[in-house]
Amino acid sequence: MQYPWYLTLEGYSSELQQGDLIPDCPIVVPPNNIIEGSNMDVEVSLIDSVILSQSCDLENDKIQIVLVCPYFSLKTFLSQMKEQNKKSKEKAIENLKRGNLPGYHLINKDESIQILSDYTVVDFRNIYGIQINALSNLVSKLEIRYRLLSPYREHLSQAFARFFMRVGLPQDINVPSDYIA
Repeated sequence: MQYPWYLTLEGYSSELQQGDLIPDCPIVVPPNNIIEGSNMDVEVSLIDSVILSQSCDLENDKIQIVLVCPYFSLKTFLSQMKEQNKKSKEKAIENLKRGNLPGYHLINKDESIQILSDYTVVDFRNIYGIQINALSNLVSKLEIRYRLLSPYREHLSQAFARFFMRVGLPQDINVPSDYIA
């Protein structure tokens, strides 16, 4: 049985849910040096983003800032790797599929949707916030957009939670190789 990955939203809807793919989402990038009391220039970048905030929070007006993170094609991800040989790329794809690269999450392609005709990598390492009214206004101007469906949306959320809740220990546990005789 086939389970579709995406829902196509048509008709200029301003409804927001976790897993919504927002193309060209404007993100305010803070300056490198923040000096209290001074005027600062900020950069606005356009990124293809996916909503990470929980749908229940969005629907019940529980938040003012919506968490989003960028996504890009798997081909783009692979082209940015240091090692460009076939074996290292195959290993990276397998690690993405298994969730062994916690800063990233792989979602499936849909060849019937032009902008999703390649596999998509979600980048959890860069998280941004956008004011909910600004985001609602932005999406209400989109004639067509796409939403990640359940259970893939929850899988994305779980992967983000695993990345976000990591704990680095100051000292690893060293079990000597001769422990098991």
